[in-house]
Amino acid sequence: MTSNLLNHQIDDILESILGDASGDVYMVNPSRDAIEEFVSVATNFDGELPSVHMLADERTLKDVMDDFIVASNAADLVSQGSLSLRSLEEAPENSLLVTEDSVVAIVHANDRVGGLVTDDKSFVEDTHDAYATRWEDASEFNLRTPPISDVQDTLSEEISPGAQEDFSAILDSLETARGDGDGLDEVTISLLVAAKNEALLYDISKWGEDVGIASKATFSRTKTKLEDMGLIDTEKVPIDVGRPRLRLKIGDERLTEADNGQLATVAQSILN
Repeated sequence: MTSNLLNHQIDDILESILGDASGDVYMVNPSRDAIEEFVSVATNFDGELPSVHMLADERTLKDVMDDFIVASNAADLVSQGSLSLRSLEEAPENSLLVTEDSVVAIVHANDRVGGLVTDDKSFVEDTHDAYATRWEDASEFNLRTPPISDVQDTLSEEISPGAQEDFSAILDSLETARGDGDGLDEVTISLLVAAKNEALLYDISKWGEDVGIASKATFSRTKTKLEDMGLIDTEKVPIDVGRPRLRLKIGDERLTEADNGQLATVAQSILN
């Protein structure tokens, strides 16, 4: 790649660079939007990804990874060996993409984005070596969210294939899954899916804790909140030994009538 990438969207620039790159790529000081777009582009990338080392501001990484959709897909990339994350203590002024053959500075100008490219061999080698050194000195970012593939596989195995399909369909209908008013969080989604499929609270909360979504206590607190608001209901299921367990059921007929594409929207409107 020798020509500048002007009047492009950030995803176009990322696709161009990832498509041409091989070996180690350093993504340095990306913006929040760039991190989100990278995860989206890499998740849907047609071909073999290079090994991307993302050096980013820790606060920015934490903010972006609060979105379960972004974080769980990023975790998939990490588990595949396509992505690793470390935090910068002192961020450079520029956002850079450094490959073995080029250095690309990402420049934002209002609603326009440009990728300014140099392939000067000496400069590229020096820059690549400099960020390889910074990478070795940087702190690893602890991404605590489980990979989405693990979430889907275990949900299908431990609850039901239908629950997994419902979970994926709800995520596909959302732009974000933060639970901050802009989207439902992953625990709420899991409980709604469990209620739709009439699973036991014990089973969904054990699954959620085992896979790494949240603790059983968090599932229990969220269940109580949703039950108090009428979104879900419970019925006792006797067992041979010990206290009866609770089966989750949809508690609001508006949710019963909604398909998966609408379930998140209807639930969000009720919660708000």
